[in-house]
Amino acid sequence: MSNPKLRSQLLYLGKEYPKGYTYFRDRCKTAFMKNKDITDEEEIKMLIARGKFVEKELEALYMLRKYRTLKKRYYE
Repeated sequence: MSNPKLRSQLLYLGKEYPKGYTYFRDRCKTAFMKNKDITDEEEIKMLIARGKFVEKELEALYMLRKYRTLKKRYYE
């Protein structure tokens, strides 16, 4: 069981991934396929929480990159 909204959100965020979209897409697909047979409800909730954590980390990565670009542009 997977969360299609989470997967699509991760794929959307992966478009700007530093190593490229195809790298991110393949890693994301591998992670979801590895856990496709899990049926334990608690474990599914844990995996969804991990996915949301990854989503927040990607957003933080992009914000940091944006901040560094602006800082370099205006303060150096």
